[in-house]
Amino acid sequence: MKTTKKLGIWMDHSIAHLMEFTSKHFEIETIESKLTNEVKNQSPVKSEKTMYNKEKGLLQDYYKKLGEAIKNYKRVILFGPTDAKIELFDLLSEDERFLKIKIEIKNTDKMTENQQHNFVKNHFSKA
Repeated sequence: MKTTKKLGIWMDHSIAHLMEFTSKHFEIETIESKLTNEVKNQSPVKSEKTMYNKEKGLLQDYYKKLGEAIKNYKRVILFGPTDAKIELFDLLSEDERFLKIKIEIKNTDKMTENQQHNFVKNHFSKA
């Protein structure tokens, strides 16, 4: 029986915790966005359009890194408290490299590391 590579990603706009679902301990990788509160708080100093373009560029870089991590999996669950998971899903849906990957989205609140692990374990154990 072939094992399907499965990945859970808890994410918001600033950080993503990637957890590969295996029978062993979870391997966790963290990818951080360069879109920090410090960058967001520069808005009054710079024009709105300049800040919007900068934020959009930083998020695109963040989503690109996540896409690189996702491309080697067959099933992915994106979960977390913000719309970041939907924005990432929309971006991946436009790229034909991700068409064969089953990507699901679930809304969740902020979670501890253990809650994230349990969520991923429960999600992939059901299927």
